[in-house]
This record gives sequence, C-alpha cells and structure tokens, in this order.
Amino acid sequence: MGPLEGVKIVEIAGIGPGPFAAMMLADMGAEILRVDRAAAVDRRDGAPGDLLNRGRRSIGADLKHPEGIATVLRLVEQADALIEGFRPGVMERLGLGPDVCLERNPRLVYGRMTGWGQEGPLAQAAGHDINYIALAGALHPMGRKGERPYPPLNLVGDFGGGGLMLAFGIACALVERQRSGRGQVVDAAMVDGAATLMTMMHGFRQTGFWTDERGTNLLDTGAHFYEVYETSDGEHVAIGSIEPQFYAELLEKTGLAGEAGELPRQMDRSQWAPMKKRMAEIFQRKTRAEWCEIMEGTDICFAPVLSMGEATEHPHNVARGTFVEVAGVKQPGPSPRFSRTVPEIQSPPAHPGQHTDEALAAWGFSPEEIQKLHDSGAVK
Repeated sequence: MGPLEGVKIVEIAGIGPGPFAAMMLADMGAEILRVDRAAAVDRRDGAPGDLLNRGRRSIGADLKHPEGIATVLRLVEQADALIEGFRPGVMERLGLGPDVCLERNPRLVYGRMTGWGQEGPLAQAAGHDINYIALAGALHPMGRKGERPYPPLNLVGDFGGGGLMLAFGIACALVERQRSGRGQVVDAAMVDGAATLMTMMHGFRQTGFWTDERGTNLLDTGAHFYEVYETSDGEHVAIGSIEPQFYAELLEKTGLAGEAGELPRQMDRSQWAPMKKRMAEIFQRKTRAEWCEIMEGTDICFAPVLSMGEATEHPHNVARGTFVEVAGVKQPGPSPRFSRTVPEIQSPPAHPGQHTDEALAAWGFSPEEIQKLHDSGAVK
C-alpha cells in the first residue's frame, strides 16, 4: 500500500480539482470517504467513467438535514483531513466550517479548494479554469505569435494549480502536525496555484529573457528548436533541442548541418522565424513513423505527438506501466512512484451512495444508528 496508508480523509463531493486532489491522495494509500449529495444517489451520477472518483468509497448524505450534518461531524472527529470545494462561506452556512470542525477535532487538516481564494474582491464570483489562469497571467503567454491565447485544456488551473496544490498542502500540513499536534486550514486557490506555476517565466521576464509578446520566446513556440512540426502523413512531432549539443544533433539528423551556407547562431532570435520555415519544410518530407526511426531515443529531445489512445500503447509507457487497467478501464496509474510503499488504485469509481452502510459501519456507526439515519432521510 502507498505511503499515506492509515490516513483517513473525509471528502465533501465536488467537481474538478477537489476530486483530483482526493484521487491523488487515495492513489497514495489514504482511506477517503466521499460524502455525496443524497440527490445524486437516485441519479447514480458518475462511475464507472469518472476516473477522478477512483479509489474511495461513497456515502449519500443530506447536508440540509440536521442528522446529515451530525453524521459528517462524527466522521470528522475520526478524520485526519477534510476536503471541500464550495464557494467561501457555504461550508460555514451548512454548519461544517473550519471553526466547527476544528473544535470537534483539533488535529484536523481542513483543505479548502476554490478558484479565487477565501477572500478578495472576486472571492464570491463564479469562474472556471480559463478565468483563473487568465487572471494569474498564465493564459496570456500560451499561443503562437499573432494569434489569441489558447487554453491548455484545464490542466493549469483545475489540476496543476488547483487539485495538485491542495493535495500538496494537505500532505505538508499532515507533516507539520507531527511536530505541533495541531491541525490547520489549507486555503488552495487556483489563481494562486496557476501563478506559482509561472514562477520560472516571471524570473525570465525580470532578466529580460522573456517578453510579453506571445509566441516569440524560448518555450512558447517562438524558437524553431522548441516546436511542434507536422509530418507528411498529417501527424506531428515535438522537438525540444534547447542545449547546444542537442541542437547540433537536430541539425545533423534533419540534414541542415550538411547544407551549403553558414547557419545562423542558435540563439539569434532574428533568425528563428526563417529557420522555423526551413524546419517545417524538412519535417514535411517524411512520415511521423519515419522520423521516429531517425530521432526517437536520440539526444535531440524528440517525441511523436501521440493521441491519448496511442499513448497507452507506446512501448515506453507499456514498459513502465504508466497506464493501468482497473475494472476493464485503461487509465493513468498512480504517480509518483516509491521504492517501498508502492501506491496502487484502490478501487474503481463508486456510484454516489454505493457504500453508505458499509462505510458508516467501518467508521464506527452501529446497524441501529445507520437504520435510524436511513429512516430520517439523513443518508441514502
């Protein structure tokens, strides 16, 4: 089992980054109990395709019912951490805010996931990944010269700047608790996390190495040696030959090194655009498979651009077991890896309320108490 075996977490069900944080922690071995809305039990939302909900059990609870709230608070008393992703103030209005929960369990790590943060002028505004990364300055640089910015799926806000930061924050707070014996609140905001992910670019900008003109810089497709090129069969390859020795091998394998005339210096930005045209013409001469034969495994820093389906079958990913199959569904496996405490996906995604009775029993509720909660409508 993974390195978080023995850690117990209550997850108040949400969407996007909250479930991703819970998935990361569950993959690492934490025992997580997801509290779904009672209404979702009847609809049987999610599962088996909602992979963000893998690895944990689910109970259905009515959080507008006093006994539903009392049930969650009883779970909180036994938990090491809690995850919630509502707008600021919602958990407080439900009677499940951090003050109440930390009074019940002073060792609790209370993880909060929002887009804008718990305070600030925009704290109560609705938003999505695209909005948070826009305000963080992370969306503006993404795109080609002369074109509008393009959203990088919802990887930067929801997952990298959101869920992963929350999981990291919870893990840090659990480590600190070993010294202090006290829990605390973790305020993870996607706008903050997306800004943190841009730290290197801010450093580049301060030194004059990066400009605000999109698509003209080293890592934003400005450089001809850090770019995606189309091949003769309509596929694509990715080149990242930044270091001089890697760039020299790129010139050799593309044949540019042997062409007549002196080539411009690699970092001569005035020549990046014309060199990109030359590179594009060269890569159009062969198929993706042919370029793989020539470049894959070299120091060019080369990779074919694979679809999600192709990625699961690539020999390197197969050899490492990067993708695994659980209950007939192929999916990315747990990451990172550990030498002793090997993480694994504990179970496929659960339907809301799928484990209400067995999970409550495992967390110390008697059969009579569980039946009483059912009778009152507090759980489903």
